[in-house]
Order: sequence, then structure tokens, then C-alpha cells
Amino acid sequence: MGTSDRGCFFLGRRLTGTSDSRLVLGQSRRGDAKTERTLEGRFMSKEYLELGGEKFHSRLIVGTGKYSSNEVMTKAIEASGAELVTVAIRRVSLERDSTESILYHLDKLGMRLLPNTAGCFTAKEAIRTARLAREACDERLIKVEVIGDKKTLFPDNEATLEATRILVKEGFIALPYTNDDPVMAQKLEDAGAAAIMPLAAPIGSGLGVRNPYNILILREAVSVPVIVDAGVGTASDAAIVMELGVDGVLMNTGIAGAADPVAMARAMRLAVEAGRLAYGAGRIPKKLYATASSPLEGILGS
Repeated sequence: MGTSDRGCFFLGRRLTGTSDSRLVLGQSRRGDAKTERTLEGRFMSKEYLELGGEKFHSRLIVGTGKYSSNEVMTKAIEASGAELVTVAIRRVSLERDSTESILYHLDKLGMRLLPNTAGCFTAKEAIRTARLAREACDERLIKVEVIGDKKTLFPDNEATLEATRILVKEGFIALPYTNDDPVMAQKLEDAGAAAIMPLAAPIGSGLGVRNPYNILILREAVSVPVIVDAGVGTASDAAIVMELGVDGVLMNTGIAGAADPVAMARAMRLAVEAGRLAYGAGRIPKKLYATASSPLEGILGS
């Protein structure tokens, strides 16, 4: 992927003569000489968004499920500008030579894979699936997902924490999916998680962020990046999430389930970029009454 065509996401200002404004997954925001917190809670970093040594310029991570065809999936991923795609290891063929295989098409795109443990209901299942992913995909990155309820698809946080601890000890770069609980986020960080992936709303619901205040508190509670996962339904949802100051968004259904997935993928790409830029720029404070846009001094006849 090129490093200049997409541009990067500015965290407060553009560096002179460069667009170098990125984050490192797993690197603390606090207490780092390269990181500067402002009073508004915004931060500026000179680092890349980095996962397992790979540098990414897009803050949008997309999924590969629910598309009507591999052709539509391929076009949507290209339109999204994403460089990292998540794959449910338990639900896809691991054959890479068949044109019917998702991995075949992702390889042609040159995409970096983020295997996930979707469909697992115990820590033991998640750990076994992660090990399979490492062997099949030659990948240490793993999205740790342990479901606790089949109807809501809410995570089992205790099992997720257990799986994360073990997988980190085995050398995985673990990105656990969890609910928007700051306390659990801190526990996952202490367990060695490289990033925290809280839901904005139930998986596939398209409801958008239901509790922005929990996301804000969670973001301040941990020193690893926060990537919102699940619940984003349209471009405005993506922009709102990014304006909260999170480090990225992962989505699948919002794109794959749209009437025109390719157009929606491009919309999500632009929304993530716009939301991040708006966060870095710093919005005006909200006021109850009007404030004139032009100065009142010097008005003719005054």
C-alpha cells in the first residue's frame, strides 16, 4: 500500500513537510516523551499505527463476512482504504488456492489479515482457534472474541480476559473484543492486550454508539489504543465514534449489509478520516445562545 495517497490522520496539527501522525498499538500514551496531552484530552503523536511491526495508515479495519459475493467483498475492501481485514477462522475455508476461498481474494489484494476467534464461547475454544490461525495464516495478530450470550452476542469478559492472558504469554498480539467497561479494559491492558476493542452497540445492530460517555471514560482509563468494534451502521456513526478520540473503528455489517456495499465502504473511509480530523482540530464549545460570527465593533451607524 502507498504511504502518501491515503494521507494520515492528524492529531491536532500537521507536521511541517510531512503527514507523519500515527500511533503504535501497545505503546502507552501516558508517560511517553513522544506523546503530548492537551487540556482538552487530545493528543499528538509522531508514531505510526503499528500492529506486530506492520505500519498502517488507515484507521478503518473491515470484516469479510456477509457479502453477496467475493467480488463485491473485494471491491468494498478496496473502496474502504483499509489495509487490515479481519477473518473469522472458524467460519471460512483456509484453502488459499481456490477462487471460492476468501483468503484467495485477500491474498490477491495483498491485505494483512487480522484473524479472529468469532464463534467461540469459551476461553479454551478461543485459545485453540488462535493457535490454528497462527499456523494457517502465519500471523501473531489475533482479535480475541469470546461470546457470552448467543442472542445479544455480548462478550464473556471473564473468558476473554483468561484467553488474553494465555495468548499474550504465547507470543500473540492480542486485541480483545469487550463491552464498554473501563474496569475490564484496564484488566485486559494489564493482561498484555495490545489494544482494547469495545463495542459501540451489539454486533450487527447498526445502532451507532449507545454510550459515548463510557467510551470516553474507557479511552482515558487505558494507555493502549482503543478501537471501537461493533454497532457502527452508517458514515455518521463512524464520524461520531472517531470524534470521541478513539484510535480506530472495526466494522463489517455496516458495509457488507448496505444496499451498495462499495459506496458505503467509501463513505465509511471518508467518515473515519473526517471524524479523526475533527477530533484533532478541536470543536467549538457548545453554547445555549448565539454568538455573532462577525465582530460587532465598527458596524456602520453604530
